[in-house]
This record gives sequence, C-alpha cells and structure tokens, in this order.
Amino acid sequence: MTNKDLAELLYPNVTKTIEDYEKMYPERNLTENSMVTRFAPSPTGRVHMGNLFASFIPQVFAKQSNGVFILRIEDTDGKRAIENGIELILDDLKNYNYQIDENPIDGGNYGPYIQTERKEIYDCFAKYLVSIGRAYPCFCSEDDLEEMRKEQEEKKERIGYYGKYAKCRNLTYEEVKKHIDNGDKFVIRLKSLGDFNKKIIFKDLIKGTIELPENDLDQVLIKSDGIPPYAFAHVVDDHLMRVTHITRDDSYISSVPYHIELWKAFGFKIPKYAHILPLCIKDGTTIRKISKRKDPEAAISFYHERGIPTEAIKLYFATLLNSNFEEWYLQNQDKSYEDFTFTFNKMSTSGSLFDLEKLLNISKNYISKLTKDEVYDNLSKWASIYDHDFYDLITKYEDYTKEVLNIEREQKKPRKDYASYSDIKNQTFYMYDELYNPKEYDWGNITDREEIKKILTLYMEKYFDISDKDIWFDKIKKLTEELGYSSNMKEYKENPDKYKGSVADISTVIRVAVTSKSMTPDLYAIMKLLGKNRVQKRIDKITEK
Repeated sequence: MTNKDLAELLYPNVTKTIEDYEKMYPERNLTENSMVTRFAPSPTGRVHMGNLFASFIPQVFAKQSNGVFILRIEDTDGKRAIENGIELILDDLKNYNYQIDENPIDGGNYGPYIQTERKEIYDCFAKYLVSIGRAYPCFCSEDDLEEMRKEQEEKKERIGYYGKYAKCRNLTYEEVKKHIDNGDKFVIRLKSLGDFNKKIIFKDLIKGTIELPENDLDQVLIKSDGIPPYAFAHVVDDHLMRVTHITRDDSYISSVPYHIELWKAFGFKIPKYAHILPLCIKDGTTIRKISKRKDPEAAISFYHERGIPTEAIKLYFATLLNSNFEEWYLQNQDKSYEDFTFTFNKMSTSGSLFDLEKLLNISKNYISKLTKDEVYDNLSKWASIYDHDFYDLITKYEDYTKEVLNIEREQKKPRKDYASYSDIKNQTFYMYDELYNPKEYDWGNITDREEIKKILTLYMEKYFDISDKDIWFDKIKKLTEELGYSSNMKEYKENPDKYKGSVADISTVIRVAVTSKSMTPDLYAIMKLLGKNRVQKRIDKITEK
C-alpha cells in the first residue's frame, strides 16, 4: 500500500487539497518591499507591557512599508483561554491606535484568524505530508514515552522521539489500520530527514547568522485531539496568510531548524525571522523578564489609571526598538515616530531594559508639546473615568481650566511639569477655590512670621498691580528695595551681607501666600488668572493669622 493510501485511511473526510487553499488564499497584491507581519497571542488575559511592545514591532514594520499587520489568535491550548480573551486583546491594542488590518473581529480575506477555527485546514496539510511520506501516525502512549525518556536518561542519550526510539515510524499499513480499527488514539508526527551531527545555518534579521544542529526529532504535528501545536500551525497559517516577516520571542531560536524543515517539507518559501529578546526589568542586582504577576508596571491598567498618554508609551517603545531613534527624535521634535524609518539591524541583540523613569520623562516632553485644548480634552477623558470630582470641576470651568493648562505652554520652551494626566490635579489644585485649603505653607528662606506679614501687607497696600507683567515685576523690585532686600541677583551674590535677602525671597513669599507652594509655574500668569479679589483674599488670610 502507498503513502497516499495511508493518508486516505487517516483522513478519509478531507477532500480539499493544498492547491485548493492556495487558490483561496492567493499571493497578496502588494509592492515588493511591503511587509506582512502578525502578532499571535493566546487569549489568556489582557495585554501587558511585554506583549504590547512585542506587538508594536510588527505593526510598525507593516505600516511603514505599506504592508499588512495581522492579529491572529493562537488558542490551541484551550485550558488557558479566558472568556472574552480575544475581545480584551483587540480592545487593548486598539486603545493604543495600533493599525490592525486583519483580525478575528473585523475579519479579512485570509481568515479565519482563530486557530481552533482552522482545523480543517491543518488536517489537509497534515494529510499532504502523510501522502508524500513525510509524516506518520504514532500510537505510543504516555507510558511508552515516559519509559523511553527513562531509558534515554539512563544511557545519557538525547531526550526525544528520534532514530531507534521512533517506534511507530515504520509501521505497516496493516498495523496502522489495526490500531485505527481498535479506536486507538494517535498523533501525527513529522518524519524528519535531519541529521543532528550536521549543522543548519540561517540568518536572523536581528541576531545575524546563526548555526544550529539540524532537527532529527519526529515532532508532533497534530495532537490526539486533532489540534496542532504551535510549530505546525504557524507554518501553515503564516504561509496561507502570506506573512513575510515573523517577529517573535527569542526563546524560539532553538526551534528554528525544526521549523525550517517543515517549511521545506511543504516546498514553501521561508519567511524572514526576527527573534526579539523580551522586555526585561531590573530586580535588585538581577535582570529578568517583565512579569504581570510580579510587576505592577507590567499591567496596561497601571498606565490608564495614571493617565500616561498612549502616544508617549509608543514613543518610549520607539527608543527601545531602534538605537538611533532617540537621537533622531531630539533633532525632529515636531515629528512623530511614524516619520522615522525603523530597521531590524538597529534592534538590540542584548535585550531591552524597561525604565519607568525614562518613560515618564518622555511623557512629560510629549504632554508639554500639546496645545491647551488637547491637554484639556485628554484630561477630561481621563478624569471622567478615574476622578469624577475633578471632572465635574474642570468641565464646570472649562475655559478657565484651559488657561490654567496654558501657563508656560505654548512657547518656545514649554514647561514639562506633567508626566501624566493624574499629575495635573496635584499641581494645579491652588487654581481652584474648591480644592484650595492649605494646611501648611512652604515659605523658603524667610520664616519669621512678622517679616512675612510685613512683606505681604506692604505689597498689597502699595505695590500690588497685575495689569502688566513688566509693571508687576517692577513693583515687586521696588517692594524688595524698600524692605532692605536686593532687587539685583548679581549684586546680591557678590555682596550678600549687605542685604536681608534677595528679590527671589520676596517673590517666594508672595508665591507661597497665593499658592502655598514655593515652586510653581509663572507667578504672574497664576495671579493674573486668579484675579485681584482672589489673590487679596488669600493674602488677607495669611496676614490675619
């Protein structure tokens, strides 16, 4: 009996051929340099920072090459899947404005995009390998395999199903049929042609040329439940979806010889592989993979709750993706990361270390460049979910809030105070009477109560004027001189003993009296927005005490 007869015995109901599927999923009509990439998570929970970064990479390369980015769900391990897992993943990615061209919810011409819905396809491809003598049924039980492993360990031989240990490799048609008739469970294994003593050389887009032993293991292609493991499924899926570049965790590197053997067994063109080191985090003196169980900052919710802009996170990812991006961005502050051309050869071969402080600095820089209207819109969206009281306040005083947010903003060198939208309330509370109820004041160098009262009283009686910034500051300098302080900082630094203090000390007293803080944005802009009556009330409260 022939291999084709064996294939018919195992898969009598499979009538389609590989040629049929080739016609159903033809080559994509794209330009020569367009990349077709994919992100293929399991539906086991929400996206975390590690796989958000992993999905950012193929999305960027597809978009910049006018290609296609696919979201494919690898749900063959049903025990780990959660309810609504696919919807949660898609929502998380879309919240970051990832351009997902094909996915399980919105569809596409190369689906289904869920592996458990592709069983009919896998059966066809497995049947083909059996029909050409490159695959066979294996009826070994778990006990058989365990006994084999023990024997290999005792003899100090490689663990695996190969060579003389591949007991089902040469079963006759009659023996297979007998097992089938008995209803015995079986898996489909690859009939490997590899030689472990020979080497396979392949080029990784990130790591360069890699040399590994050939695969000689008869790996499982289809499990006893009819579902394929990752290796077989990804070859079939990536071929039919016409994926050109596979970006994945570098833990798969050791499997490349096996995967290449599968590609060659089908006679398919092998896509380009780029193995990425996972996002890592420093834990004491060690560096480990970021973990959603151990690290709060691994959870996407951590950033939503703090109000860190999604665009800032993507900018941070861009600095991790290519070593030359950061320098380019510093020289092109008016541009987006999407204007930069990313390349695989500028990706790190030593891994990316997650740095929350750097991310927050990038976020500060990003928020500082937004207009007051953009900040207000983003702030109100965040507050509507995470701070209802503040949302009510800023929407009640919408125009006023926009002017508060605009202090030292739309200028050549804007202030960089806010790393997140949750920072804004804590840094602007003194602009709202409803929030302003200070329990203490940070007076700075002048701590004598009588001196503070003297400064504030004289200021309000004789020198208070917020009609113009130059007039305002000139009057503060006159106040400074009248009280025996220096209005010239250079003169004060040269002869500090001649004066009680400087104009900076006087300004600080006024600043603290108005805001309770010694460090704020432009004091004139704050006082101008508050207005004379509110400033007067706050200073009167201090002097009365």
